[in-house]
Amino acid sequence: MVTYAATLDVPRHIVVYLSRLLAAHRRGLNTPRGSRALGTFRQAVLVLRWFRERGCVHCLASDAGVSQATGYRYLHEGIDVLAAQAPDLHEVLDRCREQETSHVIPDGMLIESDRLAGTRDNGNDLWFSQKHKSFGGNVQFLSAPDGTPLWVSDAEPGSTPDITAARMHVLPALYKAAADGLPTLADKGYIGAGIGIHVPVRRLKGKSEYALDADTRTTNTLIRDLRALGERTAAELKERWRTLKRVTLSPCRIGDITRAALTLNHQWK
Repeated sequence: MVTYAATLDVPRHIVVYLSRLLAAHRRGLNTPRGSRALGTFRQAVLVLRWFRERGCVHCLASDAGVSQATGYRYLHEGIDVLAAQAPDLHEVLDRCREQETSHVIPDGMLIESDRLAGTRDNGNDLWFSQKHKSFGGNVQFLSAPDGTPLWVSDAEPGSTPDITAARMHVLPALYKAAADGLPTLADKGYIGAGIGIHVPVRRLKGKSEYALDADTRTTNTLIRDLRALGERTAAELKERWRTLKRVTLSPCRIGDITRAALTLNHQWK
């Protein structure tokens, strides 16, 4: 065996933040002092290593000096306390209106996972995304005009189109926000979303973009340019919290894991 020193490339205040959440959670459970194998700070390090490094839970547990079962239990506990801090959709939209945000940008991202059993009515795999050619869960998110992630939804099976997932999780709230003066700019995957959701006009099949009239092309260009920064939101979350590139836990936890990552991202300064 060879030992070596390593540094977790996460700001210390994020470790302290998670440690305090875990401490409050333990107090809520009336956990006796000294009854846990790890203190809250070391547990926070284990959780953040998993999010940041996409590490093997067995290896993380071994490094922390606990069993694999305890490592999983501590990891799930960390995910739960972080996901509970994620902002509510209506709170996010209310804050955007108070700050006079010009618009919000919805989009979807696939969080890859291992293959799951389950089929659709047409016989295709329920969790397989034809768009991404991979298994996983479809998570909807909202971003600010500058690309800052604001909110993420629960996960739907990967075969679910963005427009369908949006109708289940975010569109009803966006209609109310649009009526109150907060418009939404979306891509062509949200065509038909409804009033207040501005999307580019799709060109006719077999025709070039120039087949559209000048006003329509200008509108399309403006929508694409304004939402361009929002396109980096998924990349920011996945590159900063690399476990989102492929979740190795149960896919039913994808929504909580993504909300936990969003909470951590809001603490990153």
